[in-house]
Amino acid sequence: MNGGPGVEQVPPVLLELRNVDVVFDGIIQVLRSANIEVQAGKVTALLGSNGAGKTTTLKAISGLLRVEHGKVTEGQIRFAGHDITNADPVEVFRRGIVQVLEGRKVLAHLSVEQNLLVGGHHRPDRKGVREDVERVYTYFPRLRGLSGRVSGYLSGGEMQMLLVGRALVARPRLLMLDEPSVGLAPNITEELFETIGAINRKEGMTILLVEQNAHAAMALCDYGYIIENGRIVLHGSREKLGQNEDVQEFYLGLSLDSERRSFRDVKHYKRRKRWLG
Repeated sequence: MNGGPGVEQVPPVLLELRNVDVVFDGIIQVLRSANIEVQAGKVTALLGSNGAGKTTTLKAISGLLRVEHGKVTEGQIRFAGHDITNADPVEVFRRGIVQVLEGRKVLAHLSVEQNLLVGGHHRPDRKGVREDVERVYTYFPRLRGLSGRVSGYLSGGEMQMLLVGRALVARPRLLMLDEPSVGLAPNITEELFETIGAINRKEGMTILLVEQNAHAAMALCDYGYIIENGRIVLHGSREKLGQNEDVQEFYLGLSLDSERRSFRDVKHYKRRKRWLG
């Protein structure tokens, strides 16, 4: 709904998960009543530890659950007004959702530029694909100098840049990034996240970011969700999450007490109810 003069315009919700449950092999429940909204043109972060359900959430959206015998058993996933719950991954991709998988899965035997061109394999406008490859080089100048190199010989940071670039050539409406900082040196992580932020600002790219590096994700996102044991336990704007004491202590490493907490205290925190307060 549009407001009058002086009223802040809220971007429309591009992606919505409504009370989503995910079960693997018919018996193992990984997501429980997950509710997430991703606003168009914004960066939304999903934070949590290993095994919390972050990657499962992305695969539920992209349709890749079926590869691992998983399924959305309750709830609904909607993208741009369309129900994509348990949709075929090809259909999801054609609607404009592009996921950069964890693990730096480049086509190792192809050159950097060939990898980028693969991102536009579904597009009939070959001239436009070439123009988008050039656009990627403006975001990642390092890749231009490596355009003829076999991708399997790139560093981890260069591979991650290549994967983000390849996704851009696909012209996504929603770009989903799964743990892009894993295994990268801090300076490379900073460079990568600065570029992702520039892509969002310059192109209005909608981004759903899954990360363990809370510092990097919080610096980039507009809105964030924290997931634990398959449940969304807290959500809010970057400012709201940054002011939350539990987020400060257990995700940002900022203890409010003069003494360091023991691992027993950290385990005890998982049983506390302040998240839901």
